[in-house]
Amino acid sequence: MKLMSLLRRGQSHYGLAFTVLIIAAVSLWFAFSGAFAQGQRAWQNEFPLTDFDSRSIELSEIDDDGNTRDSIPPVATPIYVDADKATDIGPLEPVLSIGINGDFRAYPLRILLWHEIVNEDIGGVPVLISYCPLCNSGVVFDRRVDGQVLDFGNTGRLRHKDMVMYDKQTESWWQQFTGEAMIGSLTGKSMKPLAARLESLEKFRERAPNGKVLVPENDRARPYGASPYQGMDSRSLPRAVARLNFPYELPDGVRVLERVVIVGDEAWTLAKLKAAKRIEADKLILTWEAGQNSIHDAQVISQGRDVGNVIVQRKTENGLEDVPYDVSFAFAFSAFVPDGKLNF
Repeated sequence: MKLMSLLRRGQSHYGLAFTVLIIAAVSLWFAFSGAFAQGQRAWQNEFPLTDFDSRSIELSEIDDDGNTRDSIPPVATPIYVDADKATDIGPLEPVLSIGINGDFRAYPLRILLWHEIVNEDIGGVPVLISYCPLCNSGVVFDRRVDGQVLDFGNTGRLRHKDMVMYDKQTESWWQQFTGEAMIGSLTGKSMKPLAARLESLEKFRERAPNGKVLVPENDRARPYGASPYQGMDSRSLPRAVARLNFPYELPDGVRVLERVVIVGDEAWTLAKLKAAKRIEADKLILTWEAGQNSIHDAQVISQGRDVGNVIVQRKTENGLEDVPYDVSFAFAFSAFVPDGKLNF
């Protein structure tokens, strides 16, 4: 059970084949008699405030891969430098960026893939920066729920390969991909997604020259700039392996680890957007431009293949405005938006 932990903590450098073996090991682990019940007892001890009887999902949907509460530690004290002073990162490396009331911040994936969560106030708004590298899902949420500001940590568990978070006020469990509480007293509550961009550092500097970039609290704490997901998105899984480990319905020709651009309940494959460069759908405008490294390709992120930059905006009376979107793997869209429309 420590195999998935090794992957998520970046101690494996064996690429896609090792990833497949890890996922298979996790699946087999749950087949052993009594393992799930033991897991439940451990969860209750770990999260004494969580009301596990109040939930919108079956507890058997939660995968326990060996990580524990905050063993993947959120960024405790965010530290920033001016955008032009962020020199320990390649110009084409990806950042999850957001601007609120003139306050622009960028969160490099080279940091987020090791920490996954940042609680922050930006432009006077309490926000949650969330990123799940197994799904490549990066979403920024307003962490105010029913007038209460929540602070988030990482349960260390997964559902549909996506991070399960918890809030420290009630210890309810939340799905990172959707921003919805699914276990605990806040079950059924949702956070509001905010318009953010997954773009290269270079693009962020161009649009926010006075912006700030997150840097590590301790640059030796993790191998920042390296990725444990080498080859994950650049090779095709054997069909049988894909069916076993990603049992989600996808159209023929769409790979489970293919990137898709998600806006609400509709998605477009990145390949389709890349070919068109620009797609208009009702009032939405999606654009693609080259110049962003994948973190799921090369061991050194700055050497990763070019997956390009995506911007999603909506036409309004006052011009174009950014809207919330996600550039995630296709299996995650199928898992969490099973009735959604996928354009390919």
